[in-house]
Amino acid sequence: MIVLLGFVMILVFMALIMTKKLSPVLALILIPTIFGLFAGAGLGIGDMVMDAIESMSSTAALLLFAIIYFGIMIDVGLFDKLVDLILRFCGNDPVRVVFGTALLSGAVSLDGDGSTTFIVVTAAMLPIYQRLHMSPVVLTCTAGLINGTLNIVPWGGPTARAASALHLDANAIFTPMVPSLVVGLIVALSFTYFLGRSERRRLQKNGIAWVTGSGDATENGNDTATKGSGRAMASVAAPADGGSHSASDGDDGSAANPSGGPATQALVVNQFEDEQQGSSALTDTALDPNRPTLRPHLFWFNLALTVAIMVLLVVDILPLPYLFMIGTVIALLVNFRGVKEQQDELASHATSIISVVAMVMAAGVLTGVMSGTGMVDEMASWLVNVIPDSMGPFLAVITGVLSIPMTFFMSNDAFYFGILPVLSETASHYGIPATDMARASITGQPVHLQSPLVPAILLLVSLSGVELGDHHKKVLWRALVVSLVMLAVGVLVGVVVIGS
Repeated sequence: MIVLLGFVMILVFMALIMTKKLSPVLALILIPTIFGLFAGAGLGIGDMVMDAIESMSSTAALLLFAIIYFGIMIDVGLFDKLVDLILRFCGNDPVRVVFGTALLSGAVSLDGDGSTTFIVVTAAMLPIYQRLHMSPVVLTCTAGLINGTLNIVPWGGPTARAASALHLDANAIFTPMVPSLVVGLIVALSFTYFLGRSERRRLQKNGIAWVTGSGDATENGNDTATKGSGRAMASVAAPADGGSHSASDGDDGSAANPSGGPATQALVVNQFEDEQQGSSALTDTALDPNRPTLRPHLFWFNLALTVAIMVLLVVDILPLPYLFMIGTVIALLVNFRGVKEQQDELASHATSIISVVAMVMAAGVLTGVMSGTGMVDEMASWLVNVIPDSMGPFLAVITGVLSIPMTFFMSNDAFYFGILPVLSETASHYGIPATDMARASITGQPVHLQSPLVPAILLLVSLSGVELGDHHKKVLWRALVVSLVMLAVGVLVGVVVIGS
């Protein structure tokens, strides 16, 4: 019965957040509470939940102060120049922007830390998505997919856990999996290319065309941008957040760059429609060039402070929550001298802070109930027991398939230290080495990284202003394909063997 309750609880939770019947925070609290009571937790459910929440307190602190710090840096204009630089490299073509997002995600993911990757990627790329009115869900899907694929590096958590649980060398697990990783990355990058193509079609359908700064016209589908040297005014299609903005060109016919930098390209919509509005394309966004929080005279200080924090983050000599606490205090003191200004700046990020910290705390309810009631252990035992003896030679492949849903709905610790050793011991009777079981077990990581139990993904969707359900609808099936491809390649090249 408890196994059935566990699986039904998971299905109900996923259905409710993906259909948006409940917000993730409400679903994370309400659904486990109801099913936990049915499982016989009684009043002990409170202790289960509080133990889990206590273990997540440092994560909540990290996300809270990281959001505040990077929110301050965006407000004061640190990333405006970076946005201009990336735009000059990628242009205004959504395909190139999404591909650039994938490359940046891959480069930063090499440090093995998802939170660092998502902080850097959203800080650098989200303003570009806002400027081009691209959907931020494309950003979260791209970053999550690439980071999840690279999460099998030997200095990352999953491979290290598998090595520790089975008493193996991490490099012995990872090195033979390089072909799987390469093919997985190719598949993930292919997905990002088609995401960019889809986003470009969506923008064109909404009436967005691209013109060069000289005013030359281009045609995109049925939308034609005008050409000429006279004053041009164009309204911009509604961005992903549902707002509406408009952009105006300069009197000489060249496109006015909203961030104040050189205008190389501009967005033009439906010729001169809504001319009378005349507001900046970035009004009410994080890149409004007239925002009062801009501190251009402190650019080099803010850059040095951010670089210093990134270096300290990588060398890991201070706990990350404390590191961002100190960084936030310094950023506030230098950029906002008055107490009222500091309070206003903190208050401006209250919505993002509340949503992400609430989600982390709410996730503690789900993990606490699943662990405290024994659901995790019973579900794992049931899965092991239902595998028939005739399937024994295929246990490595089965382990790879099981790792996909199991690491999504439970922690990596629970899977690698609780389930993998049992499966590996069983597989040894069929001549399957422990190294092959470990390799198969890490192929589910592209899906695991999208789990609501992974704090890094909560940080990503919060910083990007994306609903978790929307992210899941776009990323989960793609991550599933990448995981299965990595497992299949492992079997084909002989590093995930079929026993006898």
